[in-house]
This record gives sequence, C-alpha cells and structure tokens, in this order.
Amino acid sequence: MDRVYPLNLILITLLVKLGVAAAVSSALARARTFQRLLFTEKRKAGETLGLLAFICIPLTLGVWVRVTVPNFLAADISFETTILLGILMGPLSALAGGALLSLPAMLHHEYFSLPFNLAVAFIASSYGRFVEEEEVWSFSPFVDLSIYRWIRRNLREPRFDRQVLLLVLIVGLEICRDWLNRMYPHRLFALSTTNWWVRVAVWACAAMVVGIPLKIWNTIRIEQKLEEQKRLLLEARLDALQRQINPHFLFNTLNSIASLVRFRPEQARELIVKLANILRALLKDHDSYVQLREELNFTDDYLSIEVVRFGADKLKVVKEIDPATLELPVPSMILQPLIENSIKHGLEPRISGGTITIRSRLDGDKLMIEIEDDGVGIAPGRSHSSGVLHQGTGIGMNNVRERLDVLFGDAAIFDVTSRPGRGTRITMEMPTATYDDGETGSTPLPVRSNTRS
Repeated sequence: MDRVYPLNLILITLLVKLGVAAAVSSALARARTFQRLLFTEKRKAGETLGLLAFICIPLTLGVWVRVTVPNFLAADISFETTILLGILMGPLSALAGGALLSLPAMLHHEYFSLPFNLAVAFIASSYGRFVEEEEVWSFSPFVDLSIYRWIRRNLREPRFDRQVLLLVLIVGLEICRDWLNRMYPHRLFALSTTNWWVRVAVWACAAMVVGIPLKIWNTIRIEQKLEEQKRLLLEARLDALQRQINPHFLFNTLNSIASLVRFRPEQARELIVKLANILRALLKDHDSYVQLREELNFTDDYLSIEVVRFGADKLKVVKEIDPATLELPVPSMILQPLIENSIKHGLEPRISGGTITIRSRLDGDKLMIEIEDDGVGIAPGRSHSSGVLHQGTGIGMNNVRERLDVLFGDAAIFDVTSRPGRGTRITMEMPTATYDDGETGSTPLPVRSNTRS
C-alpha cells in the first residue's frame, strides 16, 4: 500500500521547500569561492569536486533529516538538486551528485532512490547539452508566467521553446517519481496524494525549486558581467586617453626638430636620437601605472629635448623630490603633458624663458605632485582651479585631469592655480595604494570611490 500524506502536511511542505531552496541558494551565492567555481567555464577536476561539495553536502544532510525526523519532508530537495547539477555541470558531475544525494535514503531502505537519481541526472544533463547556456539561466521559477509567455510567443510565431521543454521534463520526472512511489511503496520518496489539484501544486513546486536557484545565481552572474564590462570600459577609456597623448607629444617635438634642422643640424640630430629613445619606451607594453622614479626618468628625456631647443640659459629645471615617493606607483605618462603645457603656454611666450619646478611629497596616505612654472600665467578670464578646466587650456591638462578621474574618481584632486604674469602651479593629489599585484603580477585599475557623473 502506498503512503499518502495528509493534505495539510503536503501544502506546508511545499511552502517550506520553496523557503529551503531560496535559503540554501542565497547562502551559497554569498560565498566568493562558490561564485568563482560556479561561473568558471572550464573547471579542473578539483574545482568540479569543490563545487559538488558546496552543493551536495548540505543537501545530503537535508535528505538525512527527512528520513530521520518524522514529518519534516521539506528538507529533501535531492530530486530538484540532481536536475540542477545535470543542466549546469554535465553528466559526470550530475551522476556523482545524484548518487551522493541518494545515500541517506538508501541506508533507510529506499532502494529506488539511487537508480532514479541517476536516471534524472542523465536526462537533465542531456537537456543541458542540448540548449544554450542563456536558455538555462533564463528559466523562470514562476511557472504561470513561463506558460503565458510561451503561449503568447507561439501565437505570433510558432517555434520550439526549450525553456518550456525544461518545465515539461521536470513535471514529467515528478510524475514518474510519484508513480514509482505508488508502485513500490517505501522504496522511493514522493509527496503522494489523491487530490488532483494538490498533485498539480507538487509538480509546480518542483519546477519552482529548480528555478529559484537559477534566478538567484543568475542575478550574481549578471552583476559580475556588468562589473567586468565596467572594468573593460574604464580600461578602454584610459587606453584611448593614453593614445591621445602620444601623437600630441610627437607633433610638438617634430616641430621643435624642424625648427633646428637648417641652422643647427647637430642639435637636430641629437634631438632625433633622444626622440627615438622616447618613442622606443612608448612603444613598449606598459601597465597603467609606473613608479614615480620611472616617470621622472621619462620626463628627463623630454626635458633634455626642450633644453636643447630653448637653450640651457633659458630653460631651467628644479626638482624637489621626496625620496620616499620615488617607489610609489603613479599613472604612466602623467607628468610630461603638464610639463609640456607649462613650457608651451607659460615659458615659451617669454623672451627670457624661465624655470619649471617639479615637487613630490607624501601627505598622510596621499601622494602630492606639483608642476610649477614662473611663466606668463593664464590670461584673465581663463583662470581656473579645483580641476575646472575651460576650453582652450590644452589637450595635455584636460587629458591628465580626465585620466585621474577615470582611475580614482573623487579620491584624486587636480588643481590649477595661476597668477597672470607670475606663473602657474598645477597640483595633483592621489591615493598612494593604487594597485595590487595579485596573482598575475599585473596592475589592474583600482576601485573608484564616489564616481563622478
């Protein structure tokens, strides 16, 4: 005689099962290791075993609770879990997981649980290999909405719907489980009832228990993809800004060389050699950050070109560098555009030339860098400060300001102070902890705080 559970017990069990599925799925989703293992496209054997352990160990304990605690049936969601393993992890993982989930039931003489779980694993994994990944992740636990969408789509344009196929598979396997439970009492667990509308509720609950983890985990998956897209967008924007500097710098330097070729060919030759060294450095693959020491060395090459063009008596360079700052990382190619701007717009209009002063110091956990000249300054009506730049202030300054904004957001300050006829001072303030080498030794973009609109 098959075992028929009381109607109230079945309804309460269905409600609790939905809560168990949501609670377990949410708890797993909060674990970073689980997220990494679940969303890895090609898992190694150890990673596959780790993911199986994350999913199967707590749910196997749930099966054990069901067979040992009277009338606590909702802890057993092994049937739905086996389906999830099949569509997400493939046949071998699903077979192993289904076998593990059946062990407590087998020990309590439910001998059909093992072959039934293996059959479910095979069918679910076959479905998983047949459909696209996005079709699996978009499966909805809201059965009525799935059916409604299927009917509406097929009325307009009849087509084969793989999501509805998954719904049919889940319901069909649940019906088979109920039939086996009736044919072989106490050999396979199922929520048996003679009430037809309660049977429909049992079938719908099975589909929802499968869909709830997919919805929860897919939300995490989408968030990760959005974060990755955001990171790639920032990298692309930064790369575009870096590429903008190089032609600008090259154009101005070639103009300087052109002015010397006829009258001072030896100096022009010297400039070409130095320019070749600079271009060689630019063409090398480099990270978004370099040590301040390297950035200063690159700047020295550029200044040596300008000193030859202006003359040592007209262009003087003063450095006030705190030795503690030399090993700190700074955005690459960040000083040269500002120095070039000071020379072109500050010192070049003056017949007597002038002095450029480069300073660096630490201010708590901030790195302060200043570029100051004693040139003509910014004309009245074009003064600006606190990073507010107006049209016509040059590619270099706008570029540096925007790169700081991309990399650090509100954590960085770009301030320009100018006194007409007396010079201009550019102050940059940025965090010192800008990157983490990590496992690959690369320098990824830092996390921005309070991103500006």
